[in-house]
Amino acid sequence: MIRILIIDDESNGRNVLKNFINSYCSEVEIIGEADSVKTGIEAIKKLNPELVLLDIQMQDGNGFDLLEKLDKIDFKVIFVTSFDNYAIKAIKFSAVDYILKPVDPDSLVEAIERVKNMEQNNSFESKIDFLISNYNSLDKIALPASDGVRFVKIKDVVRCESDNNYTMFYLINKEKVLVSKTLKEYETMLAGNTFYRAHKSHLVNLSYVVKYVPGEGGYLILEDGSHVDVSRRKKEGLLKILMG
Repeated sequence: MIRILIIDDESNGRNVLKNFINSYCSEVEIIGEADSVKTGIEAIKKLNPELVLLDIQMQDGNGFDLLEKLDKIDFKVIFVTSFDNYAIKAIKFSAVDYILKPVDPDSLVEAIERVKNMEQNNSFESKIDFLISNYNSLDKIALPASDGVRFVKIKDVVRCESDNNYTMFYLINKEKVLVSKTLKEYETMLAGNTFYRAHKSHLVNLSYVVKYVPGEGGYLILEDGSHVDVSRRKKEGLLKILMG
């Protein structure tokens, strides 16, 4: 049985979550609710929840402020947020779960199920610490690998390669990190940085391009010596960017 605390400054938002949980989620117990950063901290200390459904924007601060004020985070968090590009990007960079308002019951159930299946280790607290420290700059990304969570500077990622439902990250120090998310997810996440989807299987950090070799689609040579194919339909857009 997972003990859940709901923190949201809107009573309607709390009621929606309670109704969906009571209707669709098994082996969970709602142990309390709070309507602000202040009352949320008090409820966490008093009730010791295993999972907190945490609104991001509240009247007296945000969910990140709340977490930063706690001495210890020994519970899981699912952020609940209205659409906020920057906050969502920060959460994704930290590999932490979130659901959007208006809340879809299927998304809520899936997120809670992921928490149920999550192994008991200290990686979640590390992710939250990373989220708080990285929030203002977003210059690092969390990569959940089989041996733990790696926190990697984005500028150190040379390229990403699709491996079915996994993605292999190639770092400038020659290390490789296999992550159980699709390349499409990382393409969306890293949009706005120096990354370009040069091929269906390759996302490239253009900062590391040394040379473009022409051909039907051609290929790129990167600083680490790797060769990356360019698809025909991506060629024109890529060359426009590379040529400035």
